[in-house]
Amino acid sequence: MDKQTFERIKKVTELQGTSGFEHSVRQYMREEMTPLVDKVEVDGLGGIFGIKESAQEKAPKLMVAAHMDEVGFMIASITEKGLFKVVPLGGWNPYVVSAQRFTLQTSKGDYPVVSSSVPPHLLKGKSSGAVSVEDILFDAGFDSKEEALAYGVRPGDAVVPQVETIQMANGKTILGKAWDNRYGVAVVLDALKAVENESLPNTLIAGANVQEEVGLRGTKGAVTKFDPDVFIAVDCSPANDITGGPDAFGKLGEGFLMRIQDPGMILSKEMRDFLLDTAETNNIPYQYFISKGGTDAGAAHQMNQGIPSAVIGVCARYIHTHQTLFNITDFEAAKEMVIQIMRTLDQSTLDTLKVR
Repeated sequence: MDKQTFERIKKVTELQGTSGFEHSVRQYMREEMTPLVDKVEVDGLGGIFGIKESAQEKAPKLMVAAHMDEVGFMIASITEKGLFKVVPLGGWNPYVVSAQRFTLQTSKGDYPVVSSSVPPHLLKGKSSGAVSVEDILFDAGFDSKEEALAYGVRPGDAVVPQVETIQMANGKTILGKAWDNRYGVAVVLDALKAVENESLPNTLIAGANVQEEVGLRGTKGAVTKFDPDVFIAVDCSPANDITGGPDAFGKLGEGFLMRIQDPGMILSKEMRDFLLDTAETNNIPYQYFISKGGTDAGAAHQMNQGIPSAVIGVCARYIHTHQTLFNITDFEAAKEMVIQIMRTLDQSTLDTLKVR
């Protein structure tokens, strides 16, 4: 892995932006995309996209969309002792929430905060029941509700994981937060850089949506605004290569994920054939993937008059936690796949993707 790639990954994963609070990620994308495209536009919910116009008349519109948001929390209320009750933004396993560092984002600034846990000393003789996120308090060290309010804390403020991204010993794996889905952010930016000086056979609309983790909300406004002919989601999925059997889906180091089915979308035969041809022509490693969770493609493909859609994904271990482990070779495969789609999707390709 080259230094530039790691620095990009480190930057985008350490940015903090949960659903509805993607401001820092959006600003970074604006700065990075502006020199690479003809114009940058933002939809009404905050999704941001760089547009690279095609020189060809009536070129198809290709939308390549990551999502900016990571899982986090929102303050629901402040206790008299100055601690915070929260609601989750996105899916969390409650057993991984306690005793972790977060950042509390307020109108007066960002503050460190830790999720509460009960020491084993205080559990002796007590039965341990089921844990829910709503039972876990968040502690910024304030003495009282009044002190928290004086520091600008209010219900509705965001709480986001605070983690340093690091490279692992073998040089192939990286550990950090928010690979779901800063992976997509990094791929979009790197792909735009790769085609910066190329004339494409499509009008490219590349960027990232908001609020994917809370119900694929952001993509609906973006697709309505840009009205693409083809939609490609760039998203991360859970690996199942630790305890899963040899037929389990999602293995680190085996290439990008060709998602053929999830609860929200079935990959069409036409799109599957196009992706397979692109991957195999360019010797890009891939693995088939069936998922129990959805992506923005699940919302996008149902919109307007129906949009041919697909997902170019990667898998990672321990997603939706503070510590996600992923493989750089999968990232490189997915990036190359996205670049090749950008370079080759023309009107004749679009014609083959339409169901007849």
